[in-house]
Amino acid sequence: MSIIIYILIGIVVLTGAVYFLQDKFIFKPEKLRQDFEFKYDVPFRELFFDIEEGVRINGLHFYRDNPKGLILYFHGNSRSIKGWAKYAGDFYRYDYDVILVDYRGFGKSTGKRSEKEMLTDVQFIYESLLKQYPENHILVYGRSLGSGFASKLASDNKPRYLILDAPYFSFTKVIERFLPILPVRFVLQYSLRTDKWIRHVNCHTYIIHGTRDWLIPIRHSERLQKINPHKITLIRIKGGGHNNLPGFPEYHNFIRDILKY
Repeated sequence: MSIIIYILIGIVVLTGAVYFLQDKFIFKPEKLRQDFEFKYDVPFRELFFDIEEGVRINGLHFYRDNPKGLILYFHGNSRSIKGWAKYAGDFYRYDYDVILVDYRGFGKSTGKRSEKEMLTDVQFIYESLLKQYPENHILVYGRSLGSGFASKLASDNKPRYLILDAPYFSFTKVIERFLPILPVRFVLQYSLRTDKWIRHVNCHTYIIHGTRDWLIPIRHSERLQKINPHKITLIRIKGGGHNNLPGFPEYHNFIRDILKY
């Protein structure tokens, strides 16, 4: 059998593995017992959003007595809100309420994952929060994987701002970079077209990205900004990687400047 046949067989096998196992490759959830008790040193409450039978989304709400607004935070592809909650302090200190939610299968959240269902979840959560907060007081924040969900939400609604932290142009582009020989666009079940959705975002969008991000290179954000440069501001964190932006003073200066008004 020729080497070309072996290569083709390998590509077919790898393509099948990507199709059937992609959920395990993409999502790295930390699962929590339903009786797990969160503990933090600032006021908070636990939230549950009942989407449909068998699907319940868990969240944490860090609250102020007289908040200036609300940060709705969508985290990355790993862990759970138990760990991501430490970043709430970056916004809470400026008198903002912060709500973080776990995706299906993360933490205490339940339900089978798919792009369509997860997008439905975030819209349900947003509409629930509109009963408590004026829409122009809501800021949507998406970190890495969460940037796609945040962008779709902002495109369908009218929050005050959209903030994207290390976003991707489209999720397909991220995967194609690591699997260039596979027909990724035909087998990937999650496309998360940030590039498509951001065209329909009416509020101002702030993008923050490290210049040394190896996982999602800054060129993704640069391409996003070019879509609508008058409504999209790109903040470059010199030397910043994918997971360490809060370790840079420039990151906190940016958050302060956005939230202090």
